[in-house]
Amino acid sequence: MKKILYQAAVAALLSTSLLTACNKKLDVDPVDNIDASTALATSADVEAAMVGAYTGIQNVDAYGGYFQLTSDLLADNGDIAFVGTFIPPNQFQRKVILRDNGFVQTMWLNAYNTVNRVNSVLGAIDRLDTPGKQARIEGEAKFVRSLLYFDLVRLFGKAWNDGNPQSNPGVPLVLTPTTVISAASQVSRNTVAEVYTQVIADLTTAENLLPGSNGFFANKYAAAALLARVYLQQGNYPAAAAAANRALQVPGGALVPSYADEFTSNNDLLGNTSEDLFAIQVTAQSGRNELNTFYSASRRGDVEIQKQLLDQFEKGDTRAKLFRTLSGVVYTTKYDVLYGNIKLLRLAEMYLTRAEANFRAGTSVGASPLSDINRIRERAGLPALTTLTLPAVLKERKLELLFEGFSLHDLKRTQGSTSPPNMPTEVIPFSSNQLVLPIPLREINANPNLVQNPGY
Repeated sequence: MKKILYQAAVAALLSTSLLTACNKKLDVDPVDNIDASTALATSADVEAAMVGAYTGIQNVDAYGGYFQLTSDLLADNGDIAFVGTFIPPNQFQRKVILRDNGFVQTMWLNAYNTVNRVNSVLGAIDRLDTPGKQARIEGEAKFVRSLLYFDLVRLFGKAWNDGNPQSNPGVPLVLTPTTVISAASQVSRNTVAEVYTQVIADLTTAENLLPGSNGFFANKYAAAALLARVYLQQGNYPAAAAAANRALQVPGGALVPSYADEFTSNNDLLGNTSEDLFAIQVTAQSGRNELNTFYSASRRGDVEIQKQLLDQFEKGDTRAKLFRTLSGVVYTTKYDVLYGNIKLLRLAEMYLTRAEANFRAGTSVGASPLSDINRIRERAGLPALTTLTLPAVLKERKLELLFEGFSLHDLKRTQGSTSPPNMPTEVIPFSSNQLVLPIPLREINANPNLVQNPGY
């Protein structure tokens, strides 16, 4: 009996020892919730986190496709037709968007997720091990943040020239890292003017801090180019011309000889060119080119080109060669490359911006408006103009930048109008609530401080 009790006691002690050892092995920190001080402890950690911020804008919900497609479809008045089965883009083209539109929700979520990554990087700038790295990473972070906030305020808020930007609601400005969800997370919407002020401040800092050469990451010329876009949207033409002129000084920058060279390739890859100031990098392993999915006849081919658009090209315009006809249907070939980099800031845009801004301001910063427009026309195989009008400038801009996400924003700043495809006689002016995205229903339900846009 004593022997049995002794053996039981030994077994119990061994079991306790084994359980204690096992508990220590199982007592690990969760990997899906790491404190920022741990995750961003070293210089290498912060640099890696900045790469993660770039990954956020590569997403299909951002510049991997949805931002550009949304702009094209909302502005369209018969140039294209969306024939796909996805409901959200159909709502965009019909100008009847529901509060629970799936694309709207994911665009908002991804943008703020990426902004939070950027804010985390900015909150850990002092952990970078050289002043040069600190300046560069801060510049990159503020470039990415301004890029997102500029498109968020243009999509979810009234245009700068629509009413009073000092009082019109824009989007919430979150400028510090969010680590826990609390009452402080229930932010309100800043005004359109406040968002623009922050975007310009971030870009001004970025242009000053960024190097002139930075691989395929943002550099000072990309920041100047984005500033030019912002100022043009505001109608601040002297500032737009000056910023575009600075962007055009990029060393080694030049329009590629043929328009097709900027967008086509003999294989599944399309890299950066001498024309690109900033592009979304896409490979088989990283990045998304959902424009290939929607626009290319080799994929879904959801966007069909209408005769109304083709008729706007002059005879001999080589840009019109980037269309092809299959079974009587016309498609653009601009995004046929499966893993093609998505060009966000091109020198061609800067020539067009400088031309328009100079023309409207009556100035010739860098070059005359006529010279800049003829540079674009020459590349397109068209004869030079001898005189210039604003409609001619805007036409060149439209045909040069087709399907690159400019349609809605140019329609608004030029106070144009559009019509839904099912009601072509209905005129929807640039100031219509139908051309402003709703704040996602999910966000309204979660945050009582968010005010919904009119009409939703």
